[in-house]
This record gives sequence, structure tokens and C-alpha cells, in this order.
Amino acid sequence: MDRHQSLGYQVNHLARLLAQALRLRIAPLGVVPGQFAQLLALYDREGVTQNQLCEEVRIDQSTMAHTLKRMERDGLIERAADPADRRRALINLTDRARELQGPLQRAAAEVNDVATRGLSEQEAAACMRLVGHLIANLEADLAGEET
Repeated sequence: MDRHQSLGYQVNHLARLLAQALRLRIAPLGVVPGQFAQLLALYDREGVTQNQLCEEVRIDQSTMAHTLKRMERDGLIERAADPADRRRALINLTDRARELQGPLQRAAAEVNDVATRGLSEQEAAACMRLVGHLIANLEADLAGEET
């Protein structure tokens, strides 16, 4: 199979390029792309467990544990005991992370704008619909469902 005709190869290549472009823009803010999905999820909903965050961003427990440890070290998150079950910790953003929300979202929007340069709004929307459909197919496959 020609790698340039492989959807997986092309999407993986695109993901690496998007991550590199994002890294250039967010590094001055003290954030790395590996923390970005977690931050976006926490901007939507704080006070979640590590397991809930893993499910939300589709990252395995060991990778998440390492990332959260770094995020805690970098002053982006805090953990607090879950009042309902003190064996679990709830993950919350720090004031520093909240202050970074606007700049991080602007950086992501800029990368998206660069990536979709030359596409009409309709083409960009169609691309997002197609990518969403591919994601749904693969998530269903991983869950053992049929689409």
C-alpha cells in the first residue's frame, strides 16, 4: 500500500503537523500539545476524576497519570479529594489555567485557520463532518458496535 493513499497515514501525518503548529504557538504559554486535550475538556467541565477525563479525551490511564502529574507540576491543575468518595481525586483547573483559556483557544483557532486556508466555509464544514463520521465509525468499532 502506498502510504500517501492510506487514510491512516495521511490523518496521522496531518495530526503531527497540527501538533507541531500548535506547539509553536502555545510553548510561550508554558503548555505542550499533550496537555491541550485535557485542558479543553476541563474548560468544558471541571471536578472530574482521572478516569472520567481518560474517557473524555480517549487517553489510557498511564499516559493520563503522567500528563496530569506534569500539569500539576506546571500549575495548571489541582486535585482535591472527592467528597462522595475520598479515595478518588477530582481534577480542577488553577487560576493560571483559567487565565490561559483565551490565549490557548486563539492559538488553536489560528492553527485551524492555517490548516483550512484556501477552503470555503462549506468545504471546511464538510471536512469536519467527514472527520466526525470517521471518528464515530472507529469509536463504534472499538466498542464492538456496528455503524
